[in-house]
Amino acid sequence: MAFGGNDFPPHDVAVQTDLCEGTLDMHVRRLFLVFVAATMLGGRARDTTAQAIKWSQSGTVTQMLGDTEIVIRYSRPVARGRELFGALVPWGKTWNPGADSATTIAFSTGVQVDGHPLPAGKYSVWMIPFPEAWTVILSRAADVFHTPYPEGQDALRLELLPESGQHMETLTFHFPVVDGPRAVLTFQWGETMVHVPMEIELEEP
Repeated sequence: MAFGGNDFPPHDVAVQTDLCEGTLDMHVRRLFLVFVAATMLGGRARDTTAQAIKWSQSGTVTQMLGDTEIVIRYSRPVARGRELFGALVPWGKTWNPGADSATTIAFSTGVQVDGHPLPAGKYSVWMIPFPEAWTVILSRAADVFHTPYPEGQDALRLELLPESGQHMETLTFHFPVVDGPRAVLTFQWGETMVHVPMEIELEEP
């Protein structure tokens, strides 16, 4: 086929080819930029997630004792090879057994704690460790930080004897005994345990 006059098809074909190649290159560049951005955002999300993980994880213990619900909420520090009592936690210093917000214990009804009456309610938990005996404090100042200790808000103070046991790496509250109207709440960290006896009054049939 012959071309003449002002017809220039070969030139138009070349222009269209260049445009197609340019459009393709643009799409490739855009896809590459999207991939890079997604990779960076994904990495930042993973970094943020890693940073958001607390060193002391939150824990909750719930125990029914008859019709009474007992709920303990606390953060759980980890020993990580450290010497705990008499070092990390000094002897004779009031200390909240946890981290971040103060450890709390809540009772849905009144109970007896080591033979002492305690009304229903929510209390923060504090301890004063000594080599021979520990003071356990339940404070009416429930929703507070783990330091400082809220003076003048004590609901109950107990003197309890610590015991030695198997190593517990992460600070723990648990109920090893739940028997009828009676239960024992145990605090355990490292090789130290403190047992807190509790009891409810059963209604006469």
